[in-house]
Amino acid sequence: MIPLPLAWTLLTVSLWTSGSSQILQQEAINVLYPKIHSTEVIECDCLNISCDSVYWFRSISSQMILQYLGKCNNADRATYPNGVEEARFRFSKKSTSFMLRIINVTEEDTGIYSCVLKDRKNTEMWKPGIHLRPGVVPPTPPPKTKNKPPANSVCRCSKKSSSQDGCGYLILWPLVGLIAALALALICILYYFSRLPKKCRHHFVKKR
Repeated sequence: MIPLPLAWTLLTVSLWTSGSSQILQQEAINVLYPKIHSTEVIECDCLNISCDSVYWFRSISSQMILQYLGKCNNADRATYPNGVEEARFRFSKKSTSFMLRIINVTEEDTGIYSCVLKDRKNTEMWKPGIHLRPGVVPPTPPPKTKNKPPANSVCRCSKKSSSQDGCGYLILWPLVGLIAALALALICILYYFSRLPKKCRHHFVKKR
């Protein structure tokens, strides 16, 4: 849905440039918050069209007024209508873009600045433009939340605190099992020799 100020701008520009084939560029409106008495630059890109000239407009939504600011061509020749301060609104061409430079920005410069690009075939491309809000404090962006790293389940035991950090059982139980196995083997050997007759034991000792 196109906001009311933009719809009014588009309707007025369409009537003003009737007879030309028009293209509406679907772009989001960017908001700028320049300081009072500063200089702000608004750019209009010729990416999808071979630009021959540009027309600049300003929409004042509070008063439902559309103001024509002027025209600039590829040769950097600018024309202004009556009532526009040429010293404050400067037009220029840089590479594939047209620039609108607003000098000594005031609160009265609040509005939506749009551009209409035109090529030699009389095709026009209208861009929504920039919403200028001089002297307004920009909203604070929400803090970025950092994702916590996943907990490491690998148990890394240190030599000094192996019995204190919950990893002692990894060493203790295998050791207990080994000792128990040796003890069982010793008991079995002693029991075997205790069951032999005395003669066999004596004969076994002589053979050795």
